[in-house]
Amino acid sequence: MKTLSCQSNVIYAFSKNNTPILTVDSGETIEIETYDCFENQVKSNETHLEKIDWDKINPATGPIFVNGAGKGDTLKVTINKIEIGNQGVIATGNGIGVLGDELKEMTMKVVPIENNHALFNDQLKIPLNPMIGVIGVAPENEDVSCGTPNSHGGNMDTKLIKEGATLYFPVFTEGALFALGDFHAAMGDGEVGGSGLEVPGKATVQLEVIKNNSIKHPVIENEDGLVFLMSDNTLDEAISKVTKKAVYFLVERTELTIEDATLLLSVAGQAEVSQVVNPLVTARFIIPQYVLDSYQIKFMS
Repeated sequence: MKTLSCQSNVIYAFSKNNTPILTVDSGETIEIETYDCFENQVKSNETHLEKIDWDKINPATGPIFVNGAGKGDTLKVTINKIEIGNQGVIATGNGIGVLGDELKEMTMKVVPIENNHALFNDQLKIPLNPMIGVIGVAPENEDVSCGTPNSHGGNMDTKLIKEGATLYFPVFTEGALFALGDFHAAMGDGEVGGSGLEVPGKATVQLEVIKNNSIKHPVIENEDGLVFLMSDNTLDEAISKVTKKAVYFLVERTELTIEDATLLLSVAGQAEVSQVVNPLVTARFIIPQYVLDSYQIKFMS
């Protein structure tokens, strides 16, 4: 199995012009090491966030060139394992997150991690839900900062991007140029303060090219079903577009009318919020597995 260190092998924007630092064949498994979103600059509660290098935020390790991947294909990414460090950082402040207009100064907390819990204080232990915040491929057109999500993936901050999940990304350029970073030991839906429990870590992923089967936006497949992801300027726009995506997915693969598919997903589907704090916000819509099974639907069939 190939391994990729984050030392000198990170990007701060997804771009078709990035030079790949590792080449793999379709079907290969790679262990990828990551910094936290602050590039491991925060060592203790004595670190002053105002003094760190803010040009080194949300680094993603990569990019990885996947042989055989070309425009119009799909990159399948299976997350086999996520490992995280033994402490994390939470931060918020003026202009950051939902309450950024009410916060006067930067606030952060270094949080120890023990026995699968984050020790928030002497009174509270938070159960972990390790996940990957930034993951994706090179976009089709202009560069996209690693802090921003879009159709290429990027900073989607979706807690379902976790161990055992499979993701599908549209491929816009030769080799796909895959990268990931910004691990969280724990994060709530919305990431309302502007950060999760930010941690360094390692991910073991399998990369597979699905030829001539194009999608337009990232999709997650897990034990619960299919999860469609959409990022847009507002939550209203993201929810509306991702819901329509799920409805038309069913209409195109069954004999359901748009009316029946809407009725079905109104009672069986789940419209959920991933994050509301990045330059574009991210929403998701889940079609349950029992619905897919009833209509014998396979996502990449």
